[in-house]
Amino acid sequence: MVSPCLKTSPTVVIVGSGMASLTAACLLAKDGFSVKVIEQNYLPGGCTSSYWRKGFVFESGATTLVGLQQGMPLHYLLQQIGIEIPAWKLDLPMQVHLKNGQIVNRYQELEAWIREVERIFGKKNQRAFWQFCYRVSQFVWQTSLKQTAFPPATLSDWWLCATRATIRQLSYARYAFFSMEYLLKKFDLLDNLPFVEFVNEQLLITAQNYLNEVNILFGATALCYTNYDNFYVQGGLIHLVQPLVNYLQSKGSEVILREKVEKIIRKSKHYEVQTNKGSYIADFIISGIPINNTLQIYEGTHSQKFAKKLLQSEYLHSAFQMGIGFKLEEENLKHLPPNCIHFQIHLPQPLTEIGSKSIFVSLSHPKDITRSDYPNMRVASVSTHISHPAKYTSINKTQVEKEIIQILAQKKWLNPENIVYSHSSTQKSWEKWTGRMYGFVGGYPQYFRIKPWQMIEARLDHYKAYICGDTTYPGQGIPGTVLSGIIAYQKLKRDWF
Repeated sequence: MVSPCLKTSPTVVIVGSGMASLTAACLLAKDGFSVKVIEQNYLPGGCTSSYWRKGFVFESGATTLVGLQQGMPLHYLLQQIGIEIPAWKLDLPMQVHLKNGQIVNRYQELEAWIREVERIFGKKNQRAFWQFCYRVSQFVWQTSLKQTAFPPATLSDWWLCATRATIRQLSYARYAFFSMEYLLKKFDLLDNLPFVEFVNEQLLITAQNYLNEVNILFGATALCYTNYDNFYVQGGLIHLVQPLVNYLQSKGSEVILREKVEKIIRKSKHYEVQTNKGSYIADFIISGIPINNTLQIYEGTHSQKFAKKLLQSEYLHSAFQMGIGFKLEEENLKHLPPNCIHFQIHLPQPLTEIGSKSIFVSLSHPKDITRSDYPNMRVASVSTHISHPAKYTSINKTQVEKEIIQILAQKKWLNPENIVYSHSSTQKSWEKWTGRMYGFVGGYPQYFRIKPWQMIEARLDHYKAYICGDTTYPGQGIPGTVLSGIIAYQKLKRDWF
């Protein structure tokens, strides 16, 4: 049904089917737009998806899920389109294993977390530091759905930002001018080297950079994501993606797989989208792929303003990812916490091939029997960063796999002889899977010189082409990409309807 504000059904072509694209697509379809989502892969979801291989279901990228609680962007999306995602709330969002052998339990409840971090790193100023970070994170998420004109690029954007501004927003905005390094110094924690290492490795998986580059608004929010409800979706994150695809189809829209957009041509009143299989005419365009890739297929005059904001390989990260299907024995269960499936392990020595100082391990939920065709099996997803992915391409995958398995075996989480199937991927695989230049993942890293209002704006050409995804709202995982889709949708609607 066409929304009362629309006399006809405007057509929209969306490039890519990641969470940002599907967010914008679902909201537009709800309002009566005719939407085509074009995906070059054989599965929807981009970096948030799952695939079956050799009897196991592996995650394609993201393994953690935050954002289903009230006030978060994903909750807003699902509420708007009337979908519920059956998910299991995690009792313990994460464990961090430090180099010295200590184990940090990342409890969700703030008071329990403060007691834990005081136990590990000492009581000096930890309470004040984490109470401050949590207040900042609450502010960011409470503000995110109110300031959807951000970053402002037109007079109407500025007007909307101004009319929705509060004294509290103006007060917190100043923290965009200070780094997390400054914050640790302010709380006299910069000399606490174990704590600095902990913060740096935590920021790397949430903000894609270290404390000297991440501003306080993003950094405090990134550090506190375990203080919000964390969930697990049975069968893998494809079951977060597929309900969105089903919703689009129920509204008469389409998700077209195995088709790659090669060129977008702006005409006088519409756009021509050329793919490897044909072409489409659209009233509106939304690119859900990174700006690096977007500018390769659309070279409109206005879009060149983004060229100076592109980040080259030396400023980006790809990932080494390993999927392991293995038989879990009773002995292993004694060494695995019964209430945790996500772990960051800090390494005494960096991985020899890629220099990573930590690995992130996600296990399938012990109650999830759908992730394997075989009984008594678990699936492990292991990932770590590859810096400057265009430079370091000659990676001995076998050596990295061997080191990772050795780490997990030393923890007694698995016995190498019980591994049924394993495989790994580097930046080349990521580039093939997602189409992303350099195979980079996690969006643009946070850089202190780039202030929040200098982020890439949702309007691609100030006509009817828009962009969303983790290069327009980098970091913060699924909540951030979903928010970018909401922003693109709302700016399109405000601009034209």
